[in-house]
Amino acid sequence: MKFLRNLLALVAVSAACNALAAFEECKDLFPTQQIPVTSQVGRDLCFDSFAIYYSPRDKKPIYTVEKLNKEGLSAPHPRRTNQFYEEARLPFSERALLSDYRGSGYDRGHNAPAGDMNNERSMAQSFSLANMMPQARQNNQGIWAKNVEEPTRAYVKRAAGDVYVFTGSVGNSGSIGRGQVTIPSYLYKLVYDPNKNEAWAYWVENTNEARMSPPISYSELVQKTGIDFHLPVDRNSNKPSLIASEPIKIKSQKQLLGGWYPVFFDEYVPSKLNDVINNIKSGKVASIQVQYDRNEALAKQIAAQVESQTKLQPSLTQSSPPESSTATYERNRVTLIVRSK
Repeated sequence: MKFLRNLLALVAVSAACNALAAFEECKDLFPTQQIPVTSQVGRDLCFDSFAIYYSPRDKKPIYTVEKLNKEGLSAPHPRRTNQFYEEARLPFSERALLSDYRGSGYDRGHNAPAGDMNNERSMAQSFSLANMMPQARQNNQGIWAKNVEEPTRAYVKRAAGDVYVFTGSVGNSGSIGRGQVTIPSYLYKLVYDPNKNEAWAYWVENTNEARMSPPISYSELVQKTGIDFHLPVDRNSNKPSLIASEPIKIKSQKQLLGGWYPVFFDEYVPSKLNDVINNIKSGKVASIQVQYDRNEALAKQIAAQVESQTKLQPSLTQSSPPESSTATYERNRVTLIVRSK
């Protein structure tokens, strides 16, 4: 009898969660207003600029969805708030808590990134713990930020219209906190451009040592996640779009490690460059990318100095931020992206 009561209670919870998974207030965030189909029990949460299908069991998103475009990402962005908060719309027993992440060794990894938000309200909403997953620290700050989120934004800024982006995670590598927030094994970001009817996905292991691999096809992602995102693309193709490979080519032809840090040069500073060179000589650096906008001469001077004193060959990349009436850029600045071993 006790088993039957427990079973009925579980069925009731599942039914309640599934009944809410309609996204009635934010269907316009989904391609053709079609909600993905999955066997995973969850609750729908609508925000101003994104939506979350949330797992009460894992206490993290099953997936998030955003509708992005060039105009939104090119607009002036508010300052990042970093004010994480517990999601009051969820029952207390289903919430991830601030204390769950404290001292866990894992970052509160955004699914819908703060960098995509172009107004203060959306920026604040993006720091809901319902939007977070336990993410390996170097993964979050390195390979995910630089080789997944940034190339996705770069693609959207080149796209002709709206681009839909789904982000989520799968697998179970343990849990953190008293609330037992599930640590996912793999992270993914699905990009869908309806104007070209193209879709591809980044698939990254949730570890500090994760390496970048080429994007996978939409059909592969459906197989790996068990989620049908209802995208009208060719499900029979096993090859990801050539467009999807573009961001990876821009970054590097090599597989990339997760850890990285920037070093800024507004002018040639020998002592600062010597610190970088000493780190290379001591075996702490895997690769260096020299990014510049207008100051090509300084970029080439720094690259030549690194190449002459070490066995490392830096790559040069020109990157010009879009003009904005409210944002200014240090266009003569040269930035070294140092990837650590």
